[in-house]
Amino acid sequence: MFRHPLRPVAAAAAALAAVGGLTAATAGPASPASRSRHVLLLSVDGLHQSDLAWYVARHPRSALARLAGGGVEYTHARTTVPSDSFPGMVGQLTGGDPGVTGVYYDDTYSNALLPAGTTDCAGVRPGAEVDLTEDLDKDQNSIDAGQGLSGLPGSILNMTGDAARLIDPAKLPVDPKTCKPVYPHSYLRVNTVFDIARKAGLRTAWSDKHVAYEILDGPSGDGIQDLFAPEINSQAIGYPAGQDWTKDNAATEQYDAYKVKAVLNEIDGHDHSGAHRTGVPAVFGMNFQSVSTAQKLPVSDGLTGGYTTPGTPGPLLAKNLDFVDQEVGAFLGEIHKRGLDGSTTVILSSKHGQSPTDPKALTRIDDGPLLDGLNAAWKAAHPGAGDLVAHAVDDDAMLLWLKDRSQAAAEFAKAYLLARSGNGNGIDGAAKPYTASGLKTVYAGAAAARYFHARPGDARVPDVFGITQYGVVYTGGKGKIAEHGGAAADDLAVPLVVYGAGAPHAVRVDAPVRTTQIAPTMLRLLGLNPRDLDAVRIEHTRSLPVR
Repeated sequence: MFRHPLRPVAAAAAALAAVGGLTAATAGPASPASRSRHVLLLSVDGLHQSDLAWYVARHPRSALARLAGGGVEYTHARTTVPSDSFPGMVGQLTGGDPGVTGVYYDDTYSNALLPAGTTDCAGVRPGAEVDLTEDLDKDQNSIDAGQGLSGLPGSILNMTGDAARLIDPAKLPVDPKTCKPVYPHSYLRVNTVFDIARKAGLRTAWSDKHVAYEILDGPSGDGIQDLFAPEINSQAIGYPAGQDWTKDNAATEQYDAYKVKAVLNEIDGHDHSGAHRTGVPAVFGMNFQSVSTAQKLPVSDGLTGGYTTPGTPGPLLAKNLDFVDQEVGAFLGEIHKRGLDGSTTVILSSKHGQSPTDPKALTRIDDGPLLDGLNAAWKAAHPGAGDLVAHAVDDDAMLLWLKDRSQAAAEFAKAYLLARSGNGNGIDGAAKPYTASGLKTVYAGAAAARYFHARPGDARVPDVFGITQYGVVYTGGKGKIAEHGGAAADDLAVPLVVYGAGAPHAVRVDAPVRTTQIAPTMLRLLGLNPRDLDAVRIEHTRSLPVR
């Protein structure tokens, strides 16, 4: 019987203490009796804790209920700010926030690097986009990122596990000191769980949505032995031209299923392709993308996306939660079939949530005119000057990197944005007024650096960080009803469950925890030292109380 009644916090603390004591700080590795040999990390992107609770309440015998009810469920977990995929995933596997890892978004900017394609670095002014998206692929239109496999998409499991081979170096920013391209793993300022596991002689594997996720290799460049990264933003084969795997939820499920098969092969002791016997990885896992598209798409496969009322999944999202539950059940079944129950820990979380979960709160704003207006106002006030904005990323937050990094320039941008009002559109597509550019709070210059606990003048920290009013999504059209990247509760409140070897049964912890605590917890479960992680030492990141 896999369903156990949950114990409240006080009883949970006692249970945890009985197993080995609440982890008040990041100490050494776990005791041999409570160690795990394998840790499977699953990120269900977009999933909220409220979604998990909603699903479990209606499906008490589901695989997701088995995880939540049979392990340790942290009901008040939050992800990183910004709540984007890259800082979210990097945080889970380093133990660090963006101010330490140096990774603020999947498309960001560095004032210390040179633009992609620079070959003669003498005299070139630093300042470059750092793109960690599909744009780095040798062929971003192909699901194999340009490897050239025949028989796609059915042959996708034959994709290389050496993802760095499929990055086009001409698309990478350039180090002015060496005049050589900076690969994602070299851009990361701290090491990863994969780095530590490899040094300990353990096998590692991961599956994600872009080859740029080779950033998780860590500075060593070889932390992940088998990185399966089919390109999600490529042309979805069998779907209309110009449509990638995220534009139809059935396509996203098909895409996710390839990664599921890769992980099942790894549970069986093979590489992701299933062709080579390698042994079960000590650290492995994948991200699911289909919940995220079910939350973003207004309609797909004849079903309405998003939420019907605040926090209540609509028909498309409910269907997709069934899909994720089925695939999680397949993992648990394969772990049991292979006799790995007693040696495997499963951790379920999410890189990010999605906002808003209240459809009536949606306000879509075209950020293009706002940024154009800011640049025009700057040039009018500073005759002869060029555009102020060097780079911008706006989903449901606003991150600006400025060409003039002075405090005065940052304050100018803040004042301009907070003075703008206009009309966006709501869930029904009708005009909807907004004020203050849709922003609630704006951190400018030194205040932005302090917000992220970064050094003033750090080459990567945004010069302006805007937290939006609830429900604001920056988009020029009407093709999405939710986004992530911001600091709303809907962006941050993600599930976090630890189940299996090394974790007690049926425990619920209501105290606040962070997804950055996953990294030191993984190392403790494997009998490794969490303090070997750079970010753990810098941020004093604590392990989760799982024993």
